[in-house]
Amino acid sequence: MSDIAHLAAELFRRAAGRDRFIVGIAGPPASGKSTLAERLRTLLGEAAALVPMDGFHLDNAVLSARQLLARKGAPETFDFDGFEATLKRLRAPGADVVVPLFDRAADLARAGAGIVPASARFVIVEGNYLLLDEEPWTRLAGLFDRTVYLDVPRGELAHRLVQRWIDHGLSEQAARERAFSNDMVNVQRVEDRRRTADTVIEARIR
Repeated sequence: MSDIAHLAAELFRRAAGRDRFIVGIAGPPASGKSTLAERLRTLLGEAAALVPMDGFHLDNAVLSARQLLARKGAPETFDFDGFEATLKRLRAPGADVVVPLFDRAADLARAGAGIVPASARFVIVEGNYLLLDEEPWTRLAGLFDRTVYLDVPRGELAHRLVQRWIDHGLSEQAARERAFSNDMVNVQRVEDRRRTADTVIEARIR
């Protein structure tokens, strides 16, 4: 049985008798959080909903005004208060919860783009900073019933991040500059300043 299948089976056991069970999947940029979250949602079936933290990105205009556009993706470039408030709403089943989703092609968050139905027993939340041991992110600690951390060698993350920007149309040099000036800074912050997860999955090199 795969690591993900084992995880799904464990979640089913731990959620027994619960109307709502919230799973937090954390890890550095390019660690494979979205892929893991989608595969886990498939295994958990129709009872599962997915909430990516990327939907809470601040708009580029706001980041420019705050002189943070070059650091987009860092903890301070997210709407933390909105994210925390949404997680608190999700903890209490009984009503649909509307959530924003990030449109990567347009490079912006779209308000009201997703809905977590009241019927969702499992809510899978994925994001870089769910386990960040810095204020105000430490306030998230009590909002997850189970946490998972994806551990990937830093060299592999660098390779993936450079390739990600190349896939977005940048030259190799520009992609490396983008990855190492911002993304890898965020990688180090996630790795060096994280709380302990309930489950650690060592991601396979692809």
